[in-house]
Amino acid sequence: KGDLNGRGEGVVGVMSGRSKISLHMGSLIALQNHYDNKFDDMKVCFASSADTPLAEKIGRSALKLLEVVPGVSVWDLVVGRDWDGEDINQIGRQPPLSSNKAATHFPILRELTKVPYDRMLFFDDCQWGDHCGMVEARCK
Repeated sequence: KGDLNGRGEGVVGVMSGRSKISLHMGSLIALQNHYDNKFDDMKVCFASSADTPLAEKIGRSALKLLEVVPGVSVWDLVVGRDWDGEDINQIGRQPPLSSNKAATHFPILRELTKVPYDRMLFFDDCQWGDHCGMVEARCK
């Protein structure tokens, strides 16, 4: 438990082995603003190239535990509110997904959401490749 950016106490980190999974403060603030409906008609979903089935489960579990405001997890907000309980997130590399989000994750998300690429915001924390550049180049 910890401070949710002055919005109360909640789950701010979960352990996976010896590693702590937490939201970047900027992500927490953006999700809190989204929770407060500060972005008209915006919806959120996730694309992750988690590299094993276990990593996929850990990622989904973390989203179900990490809180945006007390009592509301990232999963509750994104899957529960934005997509009426339907999990459209594209997490992992198991077929039909691949390690290349531009080739698989984003085309699937565009099909499921009907949101054109030029209306999507994509960011990535990968330190060994330019996933943002790949998405920009391929997803038009």
